[in-house]
Order: sequence, then structure tokens, then C-alpha cells
Amino acid sequence: MKTIFFHKHGGPEVLEYGELPTPTPKPGEVLVRLKAAALNRVDVFVRNGWPGLKLELPHIPGADGAGEIVALGEGVNGFQIGEQVVLNANLGCGECDACKSGHDNLCKNWHLLGETTRGTYCEYICMPARQLYKVPTGFDLRQAAAAALVYQTAWHSMVKRGGVQAGETVAIVGAGGGVNSASIQIAKFLGARVVVIGSNAEKLKQAEAIGADILIDRSKEEDWSKAVFLATNKQGVNVVVDNVGTTFPLSLRALAKGGRLLTVGNSASPRFEIDNRFIFAKHLSILGSTMSTLSDFREVMDLVFTGKLKPIMDKTFPLQEAAIAQERLWRGENFGKITLNIS
Repeated sequence: MKTIFFHKHGGPEVLEYGELPTPTPKPGEVLVRLKAAALNRVDVFVRNGWPGLKLELPHIPGADGAGEIVALGEGVNGFQIGEQVVLNANLGCGECDACKSGHDNLCKNWHLLGETTRGTYCEYICMPARQLYKVPTGFDLRQAAAAALVYQTAWHSMVKRGGVQAGETVAIVGAGGGVNSASIQIAKFLGARVVVIGSNAEKLKQAEAIGADILIDRSKEEDWSKAVFLATNKQGVNVVVDNVGTTFPLSLRALAKGGRLLTVGNSASPRFEIDNRFIFAKHLSILGSTMSTLSDFREVMDLVFTGKLKPIMDKTFPLQEAAIAQERLWRGENFGKITLNIS
């Protein structure tokens, strides 16, 4: 099968386009011919590598994908050859207490597709049947792939962990990334007012087009927490979605009493200082999460399939131009999801 892979960590130049053996489904698995994959920043983190990361080399990046079932492993029920499916990258073992109780994102042997296992920058992939969800006939597989990781991540963080309610005000740090564009839509779907802190006027205009109510350009507002405070009639916001990390001090200042800071990552740095006085004096909560449960995934994908949430699409590249696509993502030039055309 045609695929993108790397034999060593490094920059975009380590990505190779070539052939690797097509996998064969084991019992309980399904072989999917991928038609589309979508990029996430974790793809670049894995390519660059970090201390302690152990991979089967050559490694295939990619957490998001959608395609068509071409073979069923022994014991698979509920799927048929030819059906279109989207992949769930949240890989629980299916056997531990957490998985059996429906909390598979807390699995003790948890993996993320494309991070510690081979991913979706390829023509074929084998997945446990429980990790697949049927895509309605006629639905764009590029949009299905683009939605899978970011929407389940944002949904679990905002709805299940953060408990965002109608009438609340939610500030989102960053406008262009996949999780942030999903968070804007989900907050509006829940009936919240949305403040977006963006890096430039163009991205803020795009954020406004998908529902942002208050726009703050951080290139002009060094202390954007003050701008948030003033824009909310000196009340602050109920929730901040902050997946940058180093901006936590400003996020904590922007929160009203009893507010919640939600985080699913750290695109800038995992280490930074915070002022604990904001946390106890304002009764603040910091709530972290990774991905979602299988039931959350199905719940939010149904909203995508029915058009209540719509993935924001950036550019599409052919599979062999994955390195160019990753550079666009890493430089922050995208608004929404970058996809790879595999078919």
C-alpha cells in the first residue's frame, strides 16, 4: 500500500512516500481502505519525537481517517464490506475496568492512533471494530475525517468535563486550530456567548463567521485578559478554553468567580508558572481531559452528520504532499482542518 512514513525523528524532510505491506485484519478487526486523513499537531510532535517515545519503525503518522470497509476479521458483526466508516483514534484496550465501564479514555493501556501505533497516512488500516462508526451515505468523507478527533475532544471537554450551560460566556484562546473552531461551534450550539482571542484580524473574521460574538486581537492587546474583562462589563467569563498552556496566567485572570479553565493540550509549552492566588481566591477549577469515550464520540458525530455541527475545512493535499501539509499546520497558516486525499 502507498503510505507516508519515517524511519527517524526530525523535520518534514524525514517523511517518505513509498510502499509498506497492506495489513491483514485480526479477529475483531476491520480492514478499511482510507479515502481521507486529517492532520493534527500531534502528527508533528510525533515526527519530531520526544524523550521516552518508543515507536515501531518505520512509523506511519495520522490520527484521523475515514474510508470504506474492504475486509472483516473473524467474529466481527454489525459491519458489511462496502460500508463507509470514520475512525475513532481513542484506543482503549476494551478489557480493563475503565473500558468495560464506558470510560475507555481512562484506559490503563490507552493509545492514540498515529502517536504510539501506526496511523492514517496510508491506503489501508486495520482497526478494532468498536473504533469504527458508520458514515451516512453521501456524507463527505473528508469532513468525517476532519471532525473525528477535534469534535470528540472539544465535546468531552466542554460538555462532560466543563458542563458549559446556555447563557454562560466562554472565551477561547486561539481561533484557527481544529479543536478551537470545533469549540466555537459547540459553545454556540449549547447556547453560550463566545469570546475569541485570535492572533490576527483575518482569523478573527473567520471565527466571527462561525459564531464568535466578541473578538479580541492579541497582537494588539498584550494583556488580553484585561480586554476580556472590559468586553464582559467587568464580569469576566465563566469558562476559558486554553490549549496553549503558557497563556494560563492570563486565562485565570479572565475568569469570573467560580469559573472553569478547560484544557486538552499545550501547543506552546507543557511547563509554565501560575499564580495560585487566582485559583483559591476566585474559586476556580482547572479541568483537563484527553479525547473522549466511545459514547461521546458517537454522540458528537451524530451532530456532525445531521449538520448541527459542521467541520471547518482548510486546504486538501494529496497524500504524497503530507510534508507540505504539516508545515502549513505547524506555521499556523490554516483555519480549520487540513486533510489528505488518499483515494
